[in-house]
Amino acid sequence: MIGKNSSYINHYHSSLGSITLASDGEALTGLWFDEQKHFPHKLISDSIETELPIFTQTIKWLDTYFGGEVPDFTLQISLQTTPFRKAVYEILLLIPYGKTMTYGEIANILAEQKGIERMSAQAVGGAVGHNPISIIIPCHRVVGSDGSLTGYAGGIDRKIELLKLEKVL
Repeated sequence: MIGKNSSYINHYHSSLGSITLASDGEALTGLWFDEQKHFPHKLISDSIETELPIFTQTIKWLDTYFGGEVPDFTLQISLQTTPFRKAVYEILLLIPYGKTMTYGEIANILAEQKGIERMSAQAVGGAVGHNPISIIIPCHRVVGSDGSLTGYAGGIDRKIELLKLEKVL
């Protein structure tokens, strides 16, 4: 039985490794490469493995993406995080397929939104690194100020492959 306070998981096998999907029963709440940095072991062990419509939709989205095409539909996602991180993730969702943005550019957008002089690019980096819905919230599209491929919780090799898939590299 699907309840609003329960957590559910499913799995997807990509060309870059196994991925765990999480849901609250309605929306996608997580998507991680198995064993990546910040992998939510406790959430996963306390979750029920099942099929859900959101998992079917997410798998279709991932099949399209890993097939080298731009998914033409959005998924219902739910972010249980701080307002700062949520603001960062909303900016990440605006980075187009095949494009990148720097941590500094994101920090500048946030500063402008908040009406403050500046925002820390390092704070933005911390939020990006804890993105709970990898690939779909495209943290792999964030690069260093000089264009360098800095950090990715799923591993720098996967970041490179995702950017190659999108023909950025």
